[in-house]
Amino acid sequence: MLKVKTQASKGLSYWKRELVMIVVLGLMVFGGGVRGVAANSVEELQKQINELSKLKQMSEEATAPLEAELAGLEKKIDNIEAGLVAAENETKVLGISIDRREEELGVGYKILALRVRSYYKLSRHFSPLLLFLASGSASDLTRQLSYRSAVADQDKTVIRQIAEEIIQLEEDKQRLEENKIRLAALREKFDSEAAFFRSEVAGAKAYQGALAGKIAELSAKQQEILAAKFASAPVPLLAYTSLGGCSSDMGKSSGFSPKFGFFSFGVPNKTGMNQYGAKGRAESGVASNYEDILRAYYNFDLVDYGTGFNITVNGTNEYGQTFNNEAMNIEEYLKHLYEMPTGWDMKALQAQAVAARSYALARTNNGQNSIPPNQSGQVVKKELNDQRWQDAVKSTEGKVMVNGGSPISAWYSSTHGGFVLSSGEIGWNSTPWTKHAVDAGSASNINDLKNTAFDRGSPWFFCDWGYRGEYNNTAWLRESEVVDIVNAYILWERDNNTISHLSQTDKGIPYTWSADRVRQEITNRGGSPIGSIGSISVGWDGSGISKTIGVSGRSFNAQKFKNLFNLRAPANIQIKPTCQPDSSLNCSKMYALYDVVRE
Repeated sequence: MLKVKTQASKGLSYWKRELVMIVVLGLMVFGGGVRGVAANSVEELQKQINELSKLKQMSEEATAPLEAELAGLEKKIDNIEAGLVAAENETKVLGISIDRREEELGVGYKILALRVRSYYKLSRHFSPLLLFLASGSASDLTRQLSYRSAVADQDKTVIRQIAEEIIQLEEDKQRLEENKIRLAALREKFDSEAAFFRSEVAGAKAYQGALAGKIAELSAKQQEILAAKFASAPVPLLAYTSLGGCSSDMGKSSGFSPKFGFFSFGVPNKTGMNQYGAKGRAESGVASNYEDILRAYYNFDLVDYGTGFNITVNGTNEYGQTFNNEAMNIEEYLKHLYEMPTGWDMKALQAQAVAARSYALARTNNGQNSIPPNQSGQVVKKELNDQRWQDAVKSTEGKVMVNGGSPISAWYSSTHGGFVLSSGEIGWNSTPWTKHAVDAGSASNINDLKNTAFDRGSPWFFCDWGYRGEYNNTAWLRESEVVDIVNAYILWERDNNTISHLSQTDKGIPYTWSADRVRQEITNRGGSPIGSIGSISVGWDGSGISKTIGVSGRSFNAQKFKNLFNLRAPANIQIKPTCQPDSSLNCSKMYALYDVVRE
């Protein structure tokens, strides 16, 4: 095979020189043309690698390539790699084909030589006159002419076919060599470019990983600061508590003007019974009995559920008393309950007794499980509560609210702020026994709510939370501080990833951006920071949840703004209910109703 291939190559070179004029003449005489070589993928690969080179230049100029861009580059590199492998395989196949065709043309060269000689011999010695004279008859002449014509045509066809194959083979060999050279160069360039980009990808990912770790570290620090801030102004979830009420700070001097206060309505858990609302309903005469009070807050059937249940108490209460799986009858358990001041109207106390009985049975699955003696369950003490409370328990003995035949989890809290929300609205599972309702005589606007809410007598009804000693222990904010908080929100809206830089500036958290830096970063991202507070107000739709906050003609999501406020506001100042938000400023559905006051 090697010998044949060598001869074929030599023959191709020889006949290429000798037959050029014949082939050209043949093409001119016979018509037609050599079939074109099909385009391959090398040119396309060149384009892609050129594009990759451009991307390399762009990457070198970029300071912080994004993960999505890096993923796209990896995909492009993979595609080019696949293209190169395919082109190299095609080149190998073409090389094998050329070897085979050269072997096959080894015989073709000899045939071509014979045909060329025959063709030229016929052309040189052919004389129509001599043929005529040599022919014995007209029919013989016709046969001779036909024969010579047929031979000449056959020779021309063979010459053309072999010549085309030789030319095609030569062009394919030339293309093969060119492709090998180009592919070798492309492979070298690609390997270099791919190595660069993979190094860039690895470096960028390492940078992003380090950044993610730093963000996690900063976020943990943020959460630590938030937890400390929230703990410094604890929320009194229950009406029976030793915690003092928050101060509204209304009319209280801060030492500067103008001053701004962010006031929330009620405490976080606005689901179920509003204890101060129950008190207000009983005292106003709106409720004629405890069932009227309960129906303002729950959907239920009131039944005599019986008293044959034991409740097991396990844990330590807020007063330092520990219960070690101590079991007591449900009615006895309730007499040790401390959830509502016992000096309140009896109708409110009775409503509390039924709610507490229902909750205890639902929480323990009719006594099969234990319940803690603190606010995680219900607050009970070793000592019996006073006589008025025991009378409330006795007068409602066995009465339980049920839904679908089972006791309802009758949640309750001290103050709702004029509205009742269903469990689904505050981020819990939706339940058919909780409801959304107005807990006020009228609530067409904020002022109506302040004047007619049944729980407006609560010390936690309308509060700004937190304080600063240097400003007369108030939670009032300077205009520049509110401007900074608003700008922090504007920056976050433009780039959520900046949240790790938006902690409160007075806590010394590393990488926290100053007010000036925040303004500059907004500008860098094509935004426009504010410079003063021309106007500020909170909007709602009558649902009991703040929807928007408008500042100097701009409108923001009130709940997300509240969460950013809690991150950025100085000292321990906050808007209740508080949470520890993620980078999207979400934290379940801890919705708040709040207002802004300017004095």
